[in-house]
Amino acid sequence: MGRAFRSSVLCALLAAAVAGETSATMARDRPSPSWHDVKCVRYRKAWAGVLARHGTRGLSRDFLDRHDAFLASNCSARADVCPRSAEELALANVMVVLAMNAGTASTFPPFSCSR
Repeated sequence: MGRAFRSSVLCALLAAAVAGETSATMARDRPSPSWHDVKCVRYRKAWAGVLARHGTRGLSRDFLDRHDAFLASNCSARADVCPRSAEELALANVMVVLAMNAGTASTFPPFSCSR
């Protein structure tokens, strides 16, 4: 092996070691997301997946707007998304099951009717 080759390998190994240490330090310094944030991310993904598969047919503008407000609040807004149609109720039921499968309580989704 030539001196230039060994020098290149040594530089590459040193760079990899420094990059690995930097990545480890950055990962250590980055705060972990809260459990609430994790649940919201999981719920948001489930919602997007259900809408992508089934669309919004039968869902009222009010239902969708209230649900969007829940997501926009990082899943912190009070539960006021009231399913009124059969399609909305079916979607709400699916989301409760998906949310529970993702590790949240059945009370996490925003579905509630005041009457």
